[in-house]
Amino acid sequence: MSSNVIAICNQKGGVGKTTTAINLAAALAGIGKKILILDLDPQGNASTGLGIEYSERRNSIYEVLSNTISFDEGVKKTNLENLFIIPSNVELSGIEPELANENDKAFVLKSLMNNSDSINKYDYVFIDCPPALSLLTVMAMTAASSVLVPLQCEFFALEGLSQLIKTVDRVHKNLNPSLSIDGIILTMFDKRNKLSTQVAMDVKKHLQEKVFDTMIPRNVRVSEAPSFGMPAIIYDRRSKGSQAYLQLADEILRRTNSKEAA
Repeated sequence: MSSNVIAICNQKGGVGKTTTAINLAAALAGIGKKILILDLDPQGNASTGLGIEYSERRNSIYEVLSNTISFDEGVKKTNLENLFIIPSNVELSGIEPELANENDKAFVLKSLMNNSDSINKYDYVFIDCPPALSLLTVMAMTAASSVLVPLQCEFFALEGLSQLIKTVDRVHKNLNPSLSIDGIILTMFDKRNKLSTQVAMDVKKHLQEKVFDTMIPRNVRVSEAPSFGMPAIIYDRRSKGSQAYLQLADEILRRTNSKEAA
């Protein structure tokens, strides 16, 4: 299985998980990396943000997890070269009670990925998690090699971060000993707002090298892009938000290369 399986997690909604997933994926696909997104959120926002119509989601991640179709049968090509997705729809919200009696339910996704014939062709697999520390998120962490945490630059974000770190630690200890937090991405940063700057300073003080240098600013163009079914870096590449995501992709590549060289 690809060694770069990255779960994008934060139990708080509206922090930029999906925006980060689709823009990082698009940026890396744009330089020739083969990318797969797993839309593990029943809201299906990553699917919408990549232009996958609802009528095209009959073979979704729900069917994959319920063993109706194989992992590879769920993969769909997006409008962007090198970028693929297993889409999601609201049916996914029913998977947790369906798996309630499974002994190894946390390993369902990992097992399906391990049995995939094509998983190794992807340079990166991004798992867009739901805004909850639910079974779906635990399944994503169990299947992943690392976790990326988008963190909104506001006061309550820090409280949620400590809870998320505890969950990652529990999954690392009990389910996936190779799991680690790859980095914290500061999102919706507003340099005019003193609180934004203070939160950024506090997070960097406590988590140091875990925090990416690139901060994602508040940006109207980034907010508009999903309604057109495309990542911001395609919708308006020159916007400040798009440029930040391109820089973040470069930073992730450098970190990946450093880990592989170690």
